[in-house]
Amino acid sequence: MFNPEFLTTDQDPNSRNALIQYLQGQSPDVLQRVARSASGDIQDIIRHNVQGLLGMLPGEQFEVKIQTSRDHLAGLLASAMMTGYFLRQMEQRMEMEATLMADEEMAVNPDELTL
Repeated sequence: MFNPEFLTTDQDPNSRNALIQYLQGQSPDVLQRVARSASGDIQDIIRHNVQGLLGMLPGEQFEVKIQTSRDHLAGLLASAMMTGYFLRQMEQRMEMEATLMADEEMAVNPDELTL
């Protein structure tokens, strides 16, 4: 689920981020719909990527705690988000290519038409 609270920022009001202002103007329904649009494949890749960045953690038998600074955590989250956006674009490209290939296979070759 998407948490719109993350859009609140303690930045200097004079250096407002245009993207945050845009996101704050969106309805929670729109933000939720966009957040849910990531496929299971994308979520799996991001999960694997974040685990790789953190290091492979031991199994369920251990309680693992990770300590980091606010800036490093923000960098990790930004990396995961950018990976998600990239993967979603590639997924859309793959779907579009598959659709185009299917259309080409179904297209009639004008040289094969007989009258």
